[in-house]
Amino acid sequence: MSELLTTAEQKELLKIARETVMACVKAEKLPVFTVTSPGMSAARGCFVTINQEGHLRGCIGNFVSDKPLYSLVQEMAIAAATQDPRFYPLKPKDLENFELEISVLSTLKKISSVNEIQVGTHGLYIIKNTYRGVLLPQVAAEYGWDRETFLNHTCIKAGLPENTWKKECEIYTFTAMVFRETNII
Repeated sequence: MSELLTTAEQKELLKIARETVMACVKAEKLPVFTVTSPGMSAARGCFVTINQEGHLRGCIGNFVSDKPLYSLVQEMAIAAATQDPRFYPLKPKDLENFELEISVLSTLKKISSVNEIQVGTHGLYIIKNTYRGVLLPQVAAEYGWDRETFLNHTCIKAGLPENTWKKECEIYTFTAMVFRETNII
């Protein structure tokens, strides 16, 4: 996925996300962006993550999109700032110290064996009935999890008992091109 976006495109997407979050939280008119870059205009899934002082503050995304990537980044930036049910919506005082991370996703691949999961490379999406849970590839790497721990935590994220992945679940993997402000700007 490294060929997906240039460094300049990554910087531009982070700028779009930051300006959008700032305007949204301040209740200002959202910025309008004109983008001609093929990488940023492609219809791709993404997640936007907001961190504050090294801690998760919001993360929302979609696996698929029928809109250009830059437009989905803008939409997910707003959602991460205001709609993540785990956190209160960002307030103007929260704008003093936050960092953005964007994960541009590959397509989902249904797996037949958990042995196909490469921790640190794959993200997980687990489905059982109406329960759904997703963890991005970087989460397992950041916490030093092994495969089983990663699967357990994805089940917990879905609201399921941790070992549910051993039973009748659909398990999908995906990869992500991950970039953050501290690495790019």
